[in-house]
Amino acid sequence: MDAFFASIEQRDGPSYRNKPVVVGADPKGGKGRGVVSTCSYEARRYGIHSAMPISVAYARCPHAVFLPVDMEKYESVSRQVYQILNDFTPDIETIGIDEAFFDITGSFHLFGSPADTCIMIKTRIRQETGLTASIGLAPIKMAAKIASDMRKPDGFVEVSREGLLDFLWPLDIGKMWGVGAKTLPLLHEMGIKTIGDLARRQPSELSGRFGASGAHFWQLANGIDDRNIEPGHEAQSVSNEITFDTDTSDKELLAGTLMYLSEKVSARLREDRLTGRTIMLKVRLKGFTTYTRAVTIPEATNYADSIYYKVTELWNRFYLHGSKIRLVGVRVSNLCRQDETGLLFEDSGEHVQERIHGALDSIRQKFGEGLVYRARSRRDTPSRGGV
Repeated sequence: MDAFFASIEQRDGPSYRNKPVVVGADPKGGKGRGVVSTCSYEARRYGIHSAMPISVAYARCPHAVFLPVDMEKYESVSRQVYQILNDFTPDIETIGIDEAFFDITGSFHLFGSPADTCIMIKTRIRQETGLTASIGLAPIKMAAKIASDMRKPDGFVEVSREGLLDFLWPLDIGKMWGVGAKTLPLLHEMGIKTIGDLARRQPSELSGRFGASGAHFWQLANGIDDRNIEPGHEAQSVSNEITFDTDTSDKELLAGTLMYLSEKVSARLREDRLTGRTIMLKVRLKGFTTYTRAVTIPEATNYADSIYYKVTELWNRFYLHGSKIRLVGVRVSNLCRQDETGLLFEDSGEHVQERIHGALDSIRQKFGEGLVYRARSRRDTPSRGGV
């Protein structure tokens, strides 16, 4: 999807259309401390991009429309888009709220050619959601991903099997899957500037420099990618984090914020009927130095109290007395379906926990978030986000 969050806001707010829109933390007149979640194409002309500090975005375009993240609304539209995709193929691999791979090999004949099918999908999305989507059609996943990004917004790029290498080889090496900020300068040192440059090197040379990744790079550069679409691919983790308005060492504020984040993560897990065994604490200090600590528990959980208990244990092991904290986050991973854990209601304590959380779920679904919460939970937290 194209500038997904910002496009939804522009669709729902006619006065925002054709204006730079930034979705993310409150800029607070240039003093905000969160980040940009996403922005419209009009905002991108000012050099604004996702994950940029919101203060920088404000400095570049103070007249932009700055809006908070409305994840509930975005998730609702995302489900609508995936329902449309399901009408064309069951083979869908979800990458995120606004991105997916889908395989139409076994179904395109019902709609015409593969290209016809993609155009029909784009048309349905526009008609039913009022949003645009960009699609890349290619014989391998990496090429499809690259193609989908080439003509945004509302783009469609088709890459044939015969033209695959002609498409890949002129591209900057930075566009290749797996080449990140650390690998890119090493490739440049070797004189590798394009995907074609890498494809013409010996696999042994690349393996000697990058290990198993080197051989994988060589295969991708030569159009060899046997990774299949993985239908039913689910989220690998659920997390939320908060950036404080002012760096803090206030123990009560930090404890309350960790409880609040544990509640948020718990609610999202329970909404999707997921549980997790690995609980992670993220801490960013003044100066942006970031630490993570994690623990894996024997029995998967989605209970806020259980998550908070483990996060607190991690915090107590990590905490540096007097350190100024910029950001804290809570993540649960190693996920499985709640009905696959076989752990619910095995003892009376578990039963009581489930009844309490079930009651809280019902209240929030009926009356909205914020009506009921634990006394320790800090509700006046500033910038927040989740993935």
